[in-house]
Amino acid sequence: MAAPKKGRSASAQGKPGRALALILIAIAALTGGMFASGHTTPRLGIDLAGGTSITLEAESGQESAINKTNMDTAVEIMERRVNGLGVSEAEVQTQGDKNIIVNIPKGTDSKQAREQVGTTAKLYFRPVLTTEVSGADAAASPSTSPSSSASPSASSSGAASDKDKEEKAESPSGSATPSSTATSQGRAVTDALKADPTPSDSASASSSASPSASASAGADDATAKLQAQYAKLDCTKPAQRAEAGKNVKAGDPTLACGQNSQQQWQKYILGPAAVAGTDVDEAQAVFDTQSAAGWKVTMKFTSGGAKKFADITGQLSANQPPQNQFAIVLDGDVVSDPSVSQSIAGGNAEISGSFTQEEAQGLANMLKYGALPLTFKEASVTTVSPALGGEQLQAGLIAGAIGLALVVLYLVVYYRGLSLIAIASLLISAVMTYVIMSLLGPAIGFALNLPAVCGAIVAIGITADSFIVYFERVRDEIREGRSLRPAVERAWPRARRTILVSDFVSFLAAAVLFVVTVGKVQGFAFTLGLTTVLDVVVVFFFTKPLLTLLARRKFFANGHSWSGLDPKRLGARPPLRRTRRPAVPVDPKEA
Repeated sequence: MAAPKKGRSASAQGKPGRALALILIAIAALTGGMFASGHTTPRLGIDLAGGTSITLEAESGQESAINKTNMDTAVEIMERRVNGLGVSEAEVQTQGDKNIIVNIPKGTDSKQAREQVGTTAKLYFRPVLTTEVSGADAAASPSTSPSSSASPSASSSGAASDKDKEEKAESPSGSATPSSTATSQGRAVTDALKADPTPSDSASASSSASPSASASAGADDATAKLQAQYAKLDCTKPAQRAEAGKNVKAGDPTLACGQNSQQQWQKYILGPAAVAGTDVDEAQAVFDTQSAAGWKVTMKFTSGGAKKFADITGQLSANQPPQNQFAIVLDGDVVSDPSVSQSIAGGNAEISGSFTQEEAQGLANMLKYGALPLTFKEASVTTVSPALGGEQLQAGLIAGAIGLALVVLYLVVYYRGLSLIAIASLLISAVMTYVIMSLLGPAIGFALNLPAVCGAIVAIGITADSFIVYFERVRDEIREGRSLRPAVERAWPRARRTILVSDFVSFLAAAVLFVVTVGKVQGFAFTLGLTTVLDVVVVFFFTKPLLTLLARRKFFANGHSWSGLDPKRLGARPPLRRTRRPAVPVDPKEA
C-alpha cells in the first residue's frame, strides 16, 4: 500500500467521522448541562431586562481627595461588592469627575444592592457599651434584650452552639434591658465614655471600669449629652437613624442603630473604634460541614489588624453582656454585634450564629469591601424600563434575520449543493453560541445586552466568510482539472491558513476592544471574540469533515450541475497528461 503523500494526513482524509462525532458529542454535553442547570435562556442585561440605576456623588468636602486614582479605586471596590452579590452584567463606571454610575439588572435584590453599593462610609469595629430594643419594638418586648440572645459569636476556632446561645439568653445580666436610670451597667457606660479615647485603651467597657482621674468637666458634659441623646433615640424612625453617629470621628464614642435577628430595631452606645475595616485582609462566607452549625463568616486580618483585634477581644472577653460584644459599624449602622468569650489571636477569626447564606455573604462582602477612599452620597436612584431596549432588540433581531436570509439566499444561488454544508455549519455555530451564552450567565455573570446582540449578528458574516474561503479554494482546484476528493484535501491547507489569519485578526480586535473599553461595549467585544473562536471550531470539526464525507457521494463527486462543483460551469481545464513525443527520423546523410 502506498504511503500518503507528504503534507496530507491519512486520518483527516480517511476518518472525518471522528471529528463530526466529537463536535456532536460536545454539543450534546453542553446542551445537557444547560438543561441540568435550569438556565435555558441567556441572562439579559439592564438595557433588555430593565433594572436599577444608582448615581453616587463624591462628597464636596473632600475636594483634595477627589482624583482619578481614588475614583478608580472606589469603582473597583464597588464592582467587587456587586459581584459578591452574584449580580450579572452590573455596570460600575465613573461619570465626570465626581459621579459613579451603578447599573444593576432586573432580577437582583435592588434594596440589598443599594445597601451594599451605596453604603460608602468607613467600616469600624467598636465595642458595645450598652444596647436595647428601640421605639415601638421595645414596647412589644419590654423585658427581653434580644441583643444577647440573637447576637452571633466571634471565635478563633468555631461557632457557639445553640446551647451556648440559650444559656446566654437566660442569663440575668443579658436579659435586663438597659435604661437611662442609674444602674451598675449605666455607671460602667459612663466610666467607659470618660476613659482615654484611643482605640487600644478605650475599647474596653467593663463593668468594673473606674473614671479617669484626668477626666475634665467637658468630658462629663459630653458623656451626659451622649446619654441624653441615647435616651431620646428612636431607631424605628428613619430620620433619627440617619442622624445617629453622623460625622463622628473614629476615636470618639457614638450612637448607632441596627436590626437584630427578629428584625427589631436596636439602639447602641458604642465606644471608640478599635479596629478599622482596612485592617481586614480577607473575609468570606463558608458553610460549616463539620459541626453542622450552618453558615459562618471567616475573617483574616492584616498583621497590624491582628494585634488590634487580639487586644480588643481580650478586653471584651472579661466583661458581662452586652459589654462583651463588638459592633461592626458601616455608615453608622450596626451590621453585626458578635459576642466574645476569649482573646482571639493569630489574625484569624470567625463569626457564627443563625446566619442564612445571604446574610453570611452580605456580612462577608461588607467586611471585605467595606472601606472606600472617598465618601459618597446617593444623588439619584432610577428604575430603568426594558421597553426601549426591547424595541431596539426586536429591530436588531429583524435586521439580523434579514441579513441571515440574504446570506443564505446568496449561498443557495451561488454555491447550490455546497450551500447545504454552509447552512448546516451556521446552524451548528448558532446552537453552540446560544448554549454557551446560557451557561456563561450563571458561571461568570455574562448577560446579553444590545451591543452583544450586535456582536452576534456581525459574527454571521465572519462565519460565512470562512466557508466561502474554503469553497473557493476547492473550486480553484477543480478548475485546475483535479477531481473532487483530491481537490478537497489539496485546498484545505491553503484555506486553513487564510481562515486562521482572518479569525486571529478578528479575535485580536475583539480582545483589544474588550480591554480598553468599559460597560456595554465590552459585551460587543466579548460576543465577537466568542463567536470568532467558535467559527474556528466549527470549520475545523464540522465544515471540513462534512465536505470530505460528501465528496465521496456521486452527486458531488461526479460534479452534478446542482452540486455547485460542476467542472463545466466552473470552466475546468482538461486534466494534464504526459504524452510521448514521436521519434523524428534522422537522415543518414545528415548524420
